[in-house]
Amino acid sequence: MSHPRRPVALHTPEITVEHRPDGSTLVKPVGVLAPYATRLTERLEHWAETAPDRTFIAKRGPDGEWQRLGYAEFVAGMKAVGQALLDRGLSTERPVAILSGNDFDHALMAFACMHVGIAYAPISPSYSLATTDHAKLGYVLGVLTPGLVFAAEGERFAPAIEAAVPADVEVVLARGALPDRDATSFAALRATPPTDAVERAAAVVGPDTIAKFLFTSGSTGHPKAVINTQRMLCANQEQIATAMPFLREAPPVLVDWTPWNHTFGGNHDIGIVAYQGGSFYISDGRPVPGEVEKTIRDLREIPTTMYLDVPKGWEEIVGYLRREPAFRRVFFSQVKLFFYAGASLAQWVWDALEELAVETVGERIQMLTGLGSTETAPFAMCCRPDLTASGLVGLPAVGVELKLAPVDDKLEARVKGPNVTPGYWRDPVATANAFDEEGFLRMGDALAWVDEADPAKGFRFDGRVAEDFKLSSGTWVSVGPLRAKLIHHLAPHIRDVVLAAPDRDYLAAIGIPDRPGVAADPAAQEAMRAALETLARAATGSSNRIRRFTVLAEPLSPEAGEVTDKGSINQRAVLRHRPALVEELFAAAPPPHVMEVA
Repeated sequence: MSHPRRPVALHTPEITVEHRPDGSTLVKPVGVLAPYATRLTERLEHWAETAPDRTFIAKRGPDGEWQRLGYAEFVAGMKAVGQALLDRGLSTERPVAILSGNDFDHALMAFACMHVGIAYAPISPSYSLATTDHAKLGYVLGVLTPGLVFAAEGERFAPAIEAAVPADVEVVLARGALPDRDATSFAALRATPPTDAVERAAAVVGPDTIAKFLFTSGSTGHPKAVINTQRMLCANQEQIATAMPFLREAPPVLVDWTPWNHTFGGNHDIGIVAYQGGSFYISDGRPVPGEVEKTIRDLREIPTTMYLDVPKGWEEIVGYLRREPAFRRVFFSQVKLFFYAGASLAQWVWDALEELAVETVGERIQMLTGLGSTETAPFAMCCRPDLTASGLVGLPAVGVELKLAPVDDKLEARVKGPNVTPGYWRDPVATANAFDEEGFLRMGDALAWVDEADPAKGFRFDGRVAEDFKLSSGTWVSVGPLRAKLIHHLAPHIRDVVLAAPDRDYLAAIGIPDRPGVAADPAAQEAMRAALETLARAATGSSNRIRRFTVLAEPLSPEAGEVTDKGSINQRAVLRHRPALVEELFAAAPPPHVMEVA
């Protein structure tokens, strides 16, 4: 902590606080959000004129070398595809569904839709590739009623298309063919000569035009299609730039793997680059063994100005940084800011990044996080630069009004602002339930003051309102804080913890291992037992004392919804999918792999 931080321009909002008679509290940032673009593609057109040859988006080709699209070339392709989509009479009622992952063609299709006012939906590739029944894909396509479905590769996506895409819906493929139906090549769309119809269509795209639908994970039921308007996307980028003014100082350079069917990758990250005229390098990696190496390879070559990842990704990166001095020199050379999202970052990872940065460049790099959701585009809260630690989420972004509403013994975060969704597509019941009587979006996240006597210090994450449960004694278990504490003390062997289970006499937990073999490693078992016994001695009661613990020996199942594309753990899905393991935790005579904590 004695070493300086690398200078970076960040904003700390001032706030007003109003405690109301009904027990709720309103927190508002002082100041007004600056004007923002009417549609996101205005910014692409601006950069195509002012920096036509600058790389907008890059991806490795089959030969392993970077292929690049500059702003002018990208915008020309975007308008050509936009013309092809207009020719097909597509609309919000007949949108485009994108089945495949991050790619040039995905980006061109997405921005073309937004430019001419045709809604689109990027759908998790796992709905097509990680399942055999394709029920979830069929459900989301039924909600959308798409007029066109796009996939990168015919052979890989053929079973999903055959199972879930109606025969009268046009299929467009970037590569390959389908065995039993005709498909249009994406190259044909890109070769369409644009007419003035493209500009006329773009001219009527406004703040309330639906840009896209992003589907929720469906962990508590069917996935819901979150409406994302142009107002949401553009206002949110202005909110991000207001919180992080350094982004305006020089074009940002990002290396990014996070999937575009999620709001973090598909709105926040690529939106920063498009809005600020930067360069976006698509990485094929993911934070899992066998895949993360691809992202590390990219980061060895491309010095980023800002690096964003989920906690598991940061854990993997730290290991490589420790082993590779040359990688450290590239990684820390230009970066101004680190950012994490999706879950709490273990303190040991945070500390390791600071130590390695100091060792390499003599400075610490600022780490930030915040709080948001698919319904908030996603940036809604951000940490103060002078008050950051794992679990803190900061203050509401400029333009966001935060309401703290008492729910049982917690304070639920509820928000209003131009970045908040108007609701869920074709689901009026879910839309009505999502907002309270004053029109605030119920986020479902609980917050607690860092220091109630000094509200300017902001908030810490206090778990999910709906994930807390009661023991059989009626004692409430606050899942979020306890889970974070367990992850911290069980590191580096455990990367996440699932708490089990409602209506039992005591607490038990399932550890998600950080690497294969932890469940059978005697040294790791002993270290975890010692940590759990230390925590048990410090426990204040049954609500925070773990009596039994086991390590998951099998991989998490994306098909069962246990893990998302970003690597986040779905607590309920793990418990629902593994009833036998839960019963073993509470058995009168548990099997040997269940650890009983003294």
